[in-house]
Amino acid sequence: MKFKIGELVVIGGIALFLLLVQVISLLLVPPLVGYDLRAFGNPESVWNPIYYVVFLLLFTVVMLVIIKYKVRWLMQAIMGVAILSTLTYVFFGIAVLVAPSADLVVVTAVSGLASILLAALIVFYPEWYVVDVVGVLVAAGASALFGVSLAIMPTLILLALLAVYDYIAVYRTKHMIRLAEGVMDLKIPIMFVMPRRWGYSFARAGGMQKEGEKEAYFMGLGDAVMPTMLAVSANAFLDVPRLLGFINVPALGSVAGTLVSYFALMYVVVKLKKPQAGLPFLCTGSIVGFLLGCLAAGVRPF
Repeated sequence: MKFKIGELVVIGGIALFLLLVQVISLLLVPPLVGYDLRAFGNPESVWNPIYYVVFLLLFTVVMLVIIKYKVRWLMQAIMGVAILSTLTYVFFGIAVLVAPSADLVVVTAVSGLASILLAALIVFYPEWYVVDVVGVLVAAGASALFGVSLAIMPTLILLALLAVYDYIAVYRTKHMIRLAEGVMDLKIPIMFVMPRRWGYSFARAGGMQKEGEKEAYFMGLGDAVMPTMLAVSANAFLDVPRLLGFINVPALGSVAGTLVSYFALMYVVVKLKKPQAGLPFLCTGSIVGFLLGCLAAGVRPF
């Protein structure tokens, strides 16, 4: 199958966003671990992925009810708090990396202020490139926070569960598509937006096209967050030498596997011209790449 230039630009653009999420999330590992910022108290517990999935299901039900009854302000408030808090973690980690000796109160205040300013920019100027910049930061922050909170085995269990859930949610119940369509009009950074032509305006776009020729392609931030969590977990929990002091081989394998599976996913998306479940591809690629990385490094991950 031949790809059009616009499609190649879209595929390459979203691949760049995905790679940026992975790099930034790996950079955030030392400050998050250093300040013991974790989502779960015991990273080794195999119950953590169960809690995560249960919370995800409850959150999805709440969001679908909000969409059904069109309580727009409540949805904006919930998503706004989640985005603002995640951005604060990201800017805190970046500030610690840039100025490790800075006063903690100052770092926290600056991180909070930067998060508020960026969130305000989204509210008043929700163009696709602003949404994408914020989306990369939010996805990186979520990947890093949950990646350092889950050891290898819980992360693998979570990725397997989410791959199955995403398949059911997209192809069987189809509620994930309804959820995506329901939040499109909010113009908030919960997905990457990559236009196929110059002049496209996400701020003025009417909604997501289900089939046919598209003005832009979309990928949910979860499709970047979930597979990246394994790379972060590998870098945080495996006692393996790091290449250039940055990333170990199992984590690098996870990154590479995610990217390879992403290109396979986009081939299917472009060929069929309809939304596809991303996590069955991306989580599988991340896991296979991780295991190959462990094999190459001579490491037993369990």
